Amino acid sequence: MSETAPDVTPAIVSYLEDALADRVTETERLADGLNLIVKISTASTADAYVVRRPNKLRDTDLFISPEREYGVIKALESTSVAAPHPVSFCADESIADAPFLVTTFLDGEVVPSGTLLPERFQTPAARRRIGAELIDTLAEIHRVDTDPFGDLCERLSPREQIARATARLDAVVDATDCERPRLRSVAEWLRANVPTTTDLTLVHGDFRPGNVLFTGTEQPAVSGVLDWETAMLGDPLTELGYLLLRWRDADDPRLSLDGIEARYPDTEAMERVQMLNERGLTPFATKAGSPSRRELVARYEEVTGRSVENERFYRVHAAFMLATVWADLHREALEATGESDRGPYVDYMTLVAEQIIADKS
Repeated sequence: MSETAPDVTPAIVSYLEDALADRVTETERLADGLNLIVKISTASTADAYVVRRPNKLRDTDLFISPEREYGVIKALESTSVAAPHPVSFCADESIADAPFLVTTFLDGEVVPSGTLLPERFQTPAARRRIGAELIDTLAEIHRVDTDPFGDLCERLSPREQIARATARLDAVVDATDCERPRLRSVAEWLRANVPTTTDLTLVHGDFRPGNVLFTGTEQPAVSGVLDWETAMLGDPLTELGYLLLRWRDADDPRLSLDGIEARYPDTEAMERVQMLNERGLTPFATKAGSPSRRELVARYEEVTGRSVENERFYRVHAAFMLATVWADLHREALEATGESDRGPYVDYMTLVAEQIIADKS
């Protein structure tokens, strides 16, 4: 074996060589956050594979189990949704300290939050195509038959998601002794404005440019959707709202961060929040050619035949859910190391939710 990532132990290599019936020649760590993600190369094929092993928060209701995630990926094989192909699932925790799954490696580039598009896509036509590809891929996910996913994914209405997120917030407050009354007020607004009827579809749960692979030269195309650990059966508009929350319109306001800056002065996290406030989670969306949120909604309605109502509710819902996830990561970091840089992010996303509530246009 020519090169081995430090996280890949001989036991993991042995398992992979048995599962792949091939000799592992190289391993490359791609990420080591919520999940350890390692690219695997072998001797007899140019194709590569990926190992995904959870690192943290997998025992919370934020995520399905690795085994169910593998089942979701397997069920997607019979659909038109572009996703990695399942290869193997290992339930033996003695091999990698946790269950893990192996899938095929897909070519392409993701667009992480706060970054511009790859240089070859920095044209008006490519930016417009990126928006269309994201919506069309999302619609494809929302069109699949839900029956194969019934035993793999929970059914969660927007109201149930709000209740779960509020319970997680309670646990965070208990653990950190930091009450968040403004975030609780957002939850109250959501409960008062939750839609009475919703559709039920497969929902990816974290659909954003950072979890979508793009290929192509001048015109981008989606080669795969990654990270199915948050899959559920639920209201598809919660997922559209999540994408719209992350989108940036040219006339979006820059919010006053005075209160947050006073609480977290001169920190790297605060500098990143200031950049997010200035540029947005998708800064390329304000560039020439990129569709507006309104245009994204119109395309979604066109390709799905579904009417998008209560768009403001769904963006607030997305902001609240993201804020509570960041609050949970804040709690986890404090419990693990006594330090956390997540506080400014939680406060900022609370501020974003409040701004959407106030903007009734």
